[in-house]
Amino acid sequence: MGIESAARPEHSTPPAPSSKIPTPQKHSGQVRSRRNREVGPNYKWIALSNTTLGALMATIDASIVLIALPAIFNGIGVNPLAPGETDYFLWLLLGYMVVTATLLVTFGRISDMFGRVRLYNLGFAVFTAGSTLLAFTPGTGNTGALELIIFRLIQGVGAGFLFSNSAAILTDAFPENQRGMALGVNQIAAIGGSFIGLILGGVLAAINWRLVFLVSVPVGLFGTVWAYMNLREIATIRKNQKIDWLGNITFAAGLTILLLGITYGIEPYGNSPMGWGNPWVIAAIVGGAILLGLFLWIETRVPDPMFRLDLFKIRAFAAGNAAAFLAALSRGGLQFMLIIWLQGIWLPLHGYSFEETPLWAGIYMTPLLIGFILMGPISGFLSDRYGARLFSTLGMGLQVIGFLGLTFLPANFNYGWFAVLLFVLGIGSGMLASPNTSSIMSSVPSETRGVSSGMRATFQNGASLMSIGVFFSIVTAGLATSIPGAFYSGLTRYGVPSAAANQIAHLPPTAALFGAFLGYNPVKQLLPPQVVAHLSAHSQQILFGQMFFPTLISDPFMVGLHAVFYISAVFCAIAGVASLLRGRRAVRQK
Repeated sequence: MGIESAARPEHSTPPAPSSKIPTPQKHSGQVRSRRNREVGPNYKWIALSNTTLGALMATIDASIVLIALPAIFNGIGVNPLAPGETDYFLWLLLGYMVVTATLLVTFGRISDMFGRVRLYNLGFAVFTAGSTLLAFTPGTGNTGALELIIFRLIQGVGAGFLFSNSAAILTDAFPENQRGMALGVNQIAAIGGSFIGLILGGVLAAINWRLVFLVSVPVGLFGTVWAYMNLREIATIRKNQKIDWLGNITFAAGLTILLLGITYGIEPYGNSPMGWGNPWVIAAIVGGAILLGLFLWIETRVPDPMFRLDLFKIRAFAAGNAAAFLAALSRGGLQFMLIIWLQGIWLPLHGYSFEETPLWAGIYMTPLLIGFILMGPISGFLSDRYGARLFSTLGMGLQVIGFLGLTFLPANFNYGWFAVLLFVLGIGSGMLASPNTSSIMSSVPSETRGVSSGMRATFQNGASLMSIGVFFSIVTAGLATSIPGAFYSGLTRYGVPSAAANQIAHLPPTAALFGAFLGYNPVKQLLPPQVVAHLSAHSQQILFGQMFFPTLISDPFMVGLHAVFYISAVFCAIAGVASLLRGRRAVRQK
């Protein structure tokens, strides 16, 4: 079983797929499938439809809480911006992503040992159980918030099984000349789900916050039963493999501690607007990095490693993961920043109340989704014939153009140009996603596809979390130098006492950004009720209106945001180079 690196050039026509997927059998020293029922030529479409449903459901729930957070916290009686309550907000927002990113490689490796379909099916069941618990959370106040976080982490465990196995199941089921198309459809569902979640969360939260979680329960039950009845383990599972306990522990602990350090780095610490000087944050980042270094050392010395470092000797695998990691670094935090730009500045300036901005931010971001939906399957289909290198590299070039174009937009931009640039970014992302994933998954031995899929997803999810921390810090640093003076002069101009204005002006800018992100009027949240009671009706109208806060933060916010755009463009340019260096198409034969 070797790699066809020279026998087939990038433009060659792949061999025709076989008409039937091999019948699961038992071999000496090997175990195949949990059922011995023969699968026919249409099985691949069953695999595609079920894994696409799983990806759609998991990514909808990753973003559905973003718009619904105010309704959720109101439902349990917690103010997420009150002192001491911010941790609940951060964990409910990011905990799902942290636990999913941490477990992907472990789940992928376990799936290679015990069956990808079996563990994927378990993921559907666990995800559904977490959704049910969330929908019927009994507690209120801080107890209810803690219950929601725990149940959300359970959801994340289920999503980890779904994400780590869906690409491997599709790679097993589809012939090499159709994998790009299949993975493109699957990833469209994943990206589409993140936007559908924004809109669906806003609609359901307006009715009842519990519906935000309850909506996943019938879908999860259906998907669990459907996967159990129809998916088959067609991959060969090698017998007598051992679990790399030490590797699993050091990797999970190292990545979790590192991501927690990055997450808490965006919280204020003492008199600093950010937490990067917090000794705990520093210790977490350093300790996490040391544990991950120890993990890599362990993986070179165990017979059945969790993380197959030798896979990086395959050029297509190494270059594809490098491109995916850098693209996720440019994209993950940027979407967060674009939403704050819309919710905190542009939408209020165009007449939308702060309460309406979360839903409309999702709607105004749809050109990004449309671009991805249009180009994802097209590039996947064409890459099946011509290879991934051309499309992935051009996609990253378009991303560079899109990010640089955004630097020319003012805070109160013309939406037509904004929509065009988002569309370009969506096309560029679509040109990378499915060809790059297909190239990665087709280049590895079939028995490592589970862990390979987990590694690929870990790079992307981990990079997205790192991106949020880094980009949020850059924007906040710019605000921290300008906001105090602007806040103080603006508040005192409209009758706020000097002492109260000075206190508010020196609050961390994260409070204002989190407020805008949650759909609250930040000024109304920051001013104490006793101060508001002594303000004139005219002053209250100005301070709590839709112009005061956006005008106040627009200039310093755009300085930091432009820096983020330039950094994203650099990441995408390097990702394009990595994609270009992936070489001619490398395909493992089954």
